[in-house]
Amino acid sequence: MALGSVCLLLAWDAFPKEFPGRAHDLLGALPLALTAIGYLVCQALRHPSRRELVKATILAAAFMSWAVNQAWPLLAQATLLNDIAIALFVLDAFLVVMGWPPGSHNETLAETRPCNDGESDPAPDR
Repeated sequence: MALGSVCLLLAWDAFPKEFPGRAHDLLGALPLALTAIGYLVCQALRHPSRRELVKATILAAAFMSWAVNQAWPLLAQATLLNDIAIALFVLDAFLVVMGWPPGSHNETLAETRPCNDGESDPAPDR
């Protein structure tokens, strides 16, 4: 669904007059919010440790902060939400580089197995 919503966002870029006013705000927020929700669901299905769940929540919160900033850019707290998103993305990247939590195999999103493969164990070390 997140990828499909990105297609709508790119369609807006190609044909902005075909969409209602302020549609871009929602179309920009939707893939970010869906990514946050999908990632948390995926991680929960893996039955992660408490630390891994904390790290997943940090990343999801970053996406949600960014989504809210996109959805309501005129909100008084929009700049704060944007800064929170930046801080959380930087924190997440820092934790990946530092290998926290231990046992997470220093995986990035691109190096993990899909959540729908029927297995809950992360990809083996390479």
